[in-house]
Amino acid sequence: MRTALLQSSGRPGSVAGNIEVLDAAAGRAAAAGAGLLIAPEMFLTGYAIGADTARLAEPADGDSADAIAELACRHGLAIAYGYPERDGEAVFNSAQLISADGTRLANYRKTHLFGCFERDHFAPGDRPVVQAELNGVTVGVVICYDVEFPENVRAHALAGTDLLVVPTAQMHPFQFVAESLIPVRAWENQMYVAYVNRVGREGEFEFVGLSVLAGPDGVARARAGRDEELVLADVDPAFLAASREANPYLKDRRPDLYGALV
Repeated sequence: MRTALLQSSGRPGSVAGNIEVLDAAAGRAAAAGAGLLIAPEMFLTGYAIGADTARLAEPADGDSADAIAELACRHGLAIAYGYPERDGEAVFNSAQLISADGTRLANYRKTHLFGCFERDHFAPGDRPVVQAELNGVTVGVVICYDVEFPENVRAHALAGTDLLVVPTAQMHPFQFVAESLIPVRAWENQMYVAYVNRVGREGEFEFVGLSVLAGPDGVARARAGRDEELVLADVDPAFLAASREANPYLKDRRPDLYGALV
């Protein structure tokens, strides 16, 4: 499954503007044969929008979800994107996966909130593993800081995730996460990991880009620089199966020795 990573901060504060950016990227991705387009954390609204977070938050089945479902159908590819989700009085930092036929396949709420900025604006999610089947691939979703907790990713590995989608708002000076940690997560859990970041300065934050799709061999299949761009790489189920056979970490685990840790 060819996978497109949209490294962009879009137009912070403009939902309509960000849907336009996503529409244009979906057209380019579809023309390149992609079956899945992934946008960064909080792409729908912008990340550093402060008090506007609650104002712009929408339910998972809101108007913006309908608009993105329409463009997914029109371009013929699935789309994963980050957004602020309203559920009653609570607001979550969420990511949603919509199929090429417009079906909402999965909605994930960030479980590990980063810093005071996020804790001031969001409630934490409580479901560590959210998955969906897409083109024969089991796709799991986490958001940014979540992937830095090895327990989170291992839970996905044990649940059978093939491709872990990670919409991200990763900032300076933590670029080592994109450069080093993501390929290691892919290797130690024998999965593909698509880490899709924002880029440029936004409020008090400087996002570093460096989006990457890493394979189960720990090798980056595609890596972006520090500017806005669309990069593509293939997720190969046959290669994944062979890699899991050759590197049987999950089979060789001994949870009886460290069960208290998990």
